[in-house]
Amino acid sequence: MRFDEEFFNLGYLDTLSYKDTFVHRLDPRIKIIVTLIFILFVISFNKYEISGLLPFLLFPVFLLTAGNIPLKAIFKKVLFISPFAIFIGIFNPIIDRQVLIAPFGIPVSGGWLSFFSIIIKFILTVSTALLLIAVTSFPGICEALSRMKMPKLFVIQLLFLYRYIFVLLDVALRMVRARDARAFGNKGKDIKTFIRLISVLLIKSIDRAERVYQAMLARGFNGEIKVLKKYKLGFTDLIFGISSVLLFYIFRNYNISNYFGEIIKR
Repeated sequence: MRFDEEFFNLGYLDTLSYKDTFVHRLDPRIKIIVTLIFILFVISFNKYEISGLLPFLLFPVFLLTAGNIPLKAIFKKVLFISPFAIFIGIFNPIIDRQVLIAPFGIPVSGGWLSFFSIIIKFILTVSTALLLIAVTSFPGICEALSRMKMPKLFVIQLLFLYRYIFVLLDVALRMVRARDARAFGNKGKDIKTFIRLISVLLIKSIDRAERVYQAMLARGFNGEIKVLKKYKLGFTDLIFGISSVLLFYIFRNYNISNYFGEIIKR
């Protein structure tokens, strides 16, 4: 799995946002609010909770199926950044060795419980955020934030960051490939060369940014976000938002997994 391929494939999520499904037609403001509430509910669980988090998988699964989003597209991106979550919790089993449960006679320490809880929370939050982009598009999200009275400067900067980081990365990758083509063995891979590359990248970035800005002004850019789709808050959007938040509340306050486990035992 190459970094440059996976990074550029982030733009693939925007292409998925042009589909015409139920979740794609929902107002972006409702989807943003529901997603934020979903994330807040997920991270509100204590560090040892696992079974209570499982019902929340229904929401990303719903977005995946209702939005007709390929599972592989989301799975690869979640897998690509999963080392960050693993690194955060990998030392928990070493630090917290107190045994809290023993299913089937197998002792499980609090460290392992907190580790798996971190992984599940990571999968839920990151996959849902990626699915939000896939069923809305990043410009659509920025336009919704603007209509939600977020600071205009913040929204514009967020949109530019997403769009032009790909341009910056393209410049960086071409510089790295040029260095590799001129290097033999480990030559040219020392810290001095790295610092020089960063310096050149900074200069090229400033020059590219100026040229991009002049091109935008020439095409009539006036600080406003223009999108092809126009959304209007409707009855369907409200029903989706209210029902989703109600389900999240039920999942948070009632351990559905334990209820189903008890029913199966009976």
